[in-house]
Amino acid sequence: MSNSVEQHIEERSIFLETFGCQMNELDSELVQGQLFSLGYSFCDSRSDADVILFNTCSVREQAENKVLSRIGELGVEITEGRQVVIGMLGCLPEREGKRLLGKYPQIAFICGPSELDRLPSILQQAVLGEKMSTTDRVALQGNRSRRLAALSAADDTLELLDLSRVFDPDFRTSTGSSAYVRITRGCNKFCTYCVVPNTRGAEIHRPPDAIVEECRSLAQSGAVEITLLGQTVNHYRYTHNVALNSDGEEVPQIGPSITAFSKPVDETQRVTTFANLLQRIHGEVSEIERLRFVTSYPKDFGDDILEVMRDCPRICNYLHVPAQSGSNRILKMMNRGYTVEEYLEFIERARKIIPDVEIAGDIIVGFPTETEEDYEATCDLIRKVRFKNNFVFHYSPRPGTVAIDRFKDDVSKEDKRRWLNSILELGGTISGDVHKAYEGQTVDVFVERISPKSTKQAQVELMWESGRVQLSGRTQGDLICVFDVGSEEEANKMIGTVVHVEVTNSGPLLLEGTICCNYEK
Repeated sequence: MSNSVEQHIEERSIFLETFGCQMNELDSELVQGQLFSLGYSFCDSRSDADVILFNTCSVREQAENKVLSRIGELGVEITEGRQVVIGMLGCLPEREGKRLLGKYPQIAFICGPSELDRLPSILQQAVLGEKMSTTDRVALQGNRSRRLAALSAADDTLELLDLSRVFDPDFRTSTGSSAYVRITRGCNKFCTYCVVPNTRGAEIHRPPDAIVEECRSLAQSGAVEITLLGQTVNHYRYTHNVALNSDGEEVPQIGPSITAFSKPVDETQRVTTFANLLQRIHGEVSEIERLRFVTSYPKDFGDDILEVMRDCPRICNYLHVPAQSGSNRILKMMNRGYTVEEYLEFIERARKIIPDVEIAGDIIVGFPTETEEDYEATCDLIRKVRFKNNFVFHYSPRPGTVAIDRFKDDVSKEDKRRWLNSILELGGTISGDVHKAYEGQTVDVFVERISPKSTKQAQVELMWESGRVQLSGRTQGDLICVFDVGSEEEANKMIGTVVHVEVTNSGPLLLEGTICCNYEK
């Protein structure tokens, strides 16, 4: 890169806003590290930025509406004379890139999830004022051939993007105490309401050695908690040729054609399952105190995974397993691939093998043709499972899904709203009971932050130094727990550590307690 280009980039600040799931949050983190290493700076204010990037979600209508509203506002600012480069990343441009570019000329470029490794060169063109043709811009909607099921993750340059935290020392040092690690891209399920298979492509599993090395690198940079990500994380399965050295020992590979050491003299084939992967990370990266994973699919969830969770104490006793509906008829229309009975059988197995496991899920209300009887069946499922919490959404037709073409959105807004509020109320009652059962117990809490309650009190009362500060964190079962400490200085030392808390009170949303053990930072 020439000095003039470097100077041009160094003068550019970027505002990056992320919408949607943990996968998008990870993509944004990787993008930010990638661009930061090239000389870009990042700011917290959209109004102060020279470049504005939106990493978008296409799963929920509300997330789409938010980002399009921001694009509209920026269009007005550009008309009034503001000079700013706008880029749209993620699932929304993957699905509707051509339409977006036609309707919003203020968007300089788009970049789908499968093209994020090309973002630096795309952004450089835009920053230097090299206007891309509509054809070029649409091409960056995503090269679908790169997302075919036959694509090997080891030969995919997107794998190098995931490994950027391993090979870039400056990136590693910016890692916090909690980190995401992707193990699978894409999804093969094709639920009728979901756009993910069309926006993120077919299921591709990353090489296990690369995943373990990434976890190790993050741990060395200070990560205490790692969450493994995949659309159907428990379906992870990687078949690979293993290189052997002259002693018949396996030679690890940590990326595309990157052998860790020694010269291979032979090969054999090996299959790594999700249970194998969990066991390897737990055994080989002992610095990680908390290992989580999301999101699980209720079908084909083997006992081998549950047994590894039970036997490995640093793997959290928490499962996020969306049920979506308690009606077999609706589940079939959703193409979920399991029945209510099969879902309940899985929950029973999980609780038999891991008695203290906590379950969270997702529920969609108001799916086409849903009746009061279907809704009551969902309520019955919630009562039987006794989720610690559910993320509840009302159905909205999404372009690019099977459901929008096959089923009429015939459930009234009133019924959707009534069912959603009723399920939230039911879930809150059950969640209150789940939390209350912890009163009197001592739990391990991974401390995440100073709670918003403390911040608000400090701002109003102006007593930050003299008043007590409340910290917020999560138990192994993903229950939020808050507790007080004496000062902001003490609180900051605890963030990113695991402490023991005696639970003294509870509510539907959280546990309250008292710290009862010394801690080390």
